[in-house]
Amino acid sequence: MPEYWYNVNTHEVEEDAMSDWSQLIGPYKTRAEAEHALEKVKARNEAWDKGEDD
Repeated sequence: MPEYWYNVNTHEVEEDAMSDWSQLIGPYKTRAEAEHALEKVKARNEAWDKGEDD
């Protein structure tokens, strides 16, 4: 089963991590999850700033 990664430099989803690890967020089980990676990161950062747990 493939894994999906979000590339923070190209803003594209990669299947099975084709780029350098320093450029990737993931892995995700689906392409859709990877497409929304930055939204999830932003939400977690905001929760962390407020002192909330996930």
